Amino acid sequence: MIDLLIEKIEEKKNPTVVGLDTNFDYLPDEMREGVCDFKGAADAIFAFNKKLVDAVADIVPAVKVQIAYYEMYGVDGMRAFADTIAYCKRKGLVVMTDAKRNDIGATAECYAKAYLGVTAVNAGAECAFASDFLTVNGYLGSDGIKPFLSWMGKKDKGIFILVKTSNPSSGELQDLKLENGKTVYEYMGSLVETWGAGCIGKYGYSDVGAVVGATHPVQAQILRKEMPHTFFLIPGYGAQGGTANDLKVCFDKDGRGGIVNSSRGILCAYRQEKYKGMAFDEAARKACEDMQADLNRAVFG
Repeated sequence: MIDLLIEKIEEKKNPTVVGLDTNFDYLPDEMREGVCDFKGAADAIFAFNKKLVDAVADIVPAVKVQIAYYEMYGVDGMRAFADTIAYCKRKGLVVMTDAKRNDIGATAECYAKAYLGVTAVNAGAECAFASDFLTVNGYLGSDGIKPFLSWMGKKDKGIFILVKTSNPSSGELQDLKLENGKTVYEYMGSLVETWGAGCIGKYGYSDVGAVVGATHPVQAQILRKEMPHTFFLIPGYGAQGGTANDLKVCFDKDGRGGIVNSSRGILCAYRQEKYKGMAFDEAARKACEDMQADLNRAVFG
């Protein structure tokens, strides 16, 4: 699966993943008017997602659907989540589910089935949410990772494991020093490299990737050196403060090795002064084009 993602990035010359963290409050006034229940909110969110995806599908390689923004609207929101994934797949996009799932082995197996595999029902079997990649919390150790690796191998899927996250307080745990002088995030990075060693594709990167925030460029540079076969999912660009210059260190000498997420900067672009007067889908496309130019300038010089 990582080979497909790399090829789509290179085909479109765009290492951008659009984050569909679609809060009902982000929608234009006319799409929110008169809505007062979960079903109405979920229907409006899905309509917004479809129009935005239609506007950008030819210029971006991937979307990342953040499940929390759908869960909070209950069953109706989860239906919009599933419908959004299916619609993005039909548009030819690589689909990442950002759910940061994990638990002990048996429960991790259930999560792996839900997002990467299939769930058997007597003689039948179905895929609950047909994601190409899933974000995973590796801080439970290897028994919580093995079920995901198993289903990845069976279904040609991938995962991105949390290593150095973009939030300001990540250092409270992840930057702690171990007895050997390495930090917790470095040790997690070494585990990710090990877990991914058996599924390295033709471009030298594994289907087991890492979440590495653009807001921590010093740590990202260390990880890029220590994790030569690990592809980075890079949050934190734009609204969280990360810049294209900050995240350049996440890429290798050939400009491969990472994909950069932007959510609010694209979803809410129509509210920005620079895109004033544009419809939300037009503004989203222009924001994607501007982000592409910014990343290509920084990454490829």
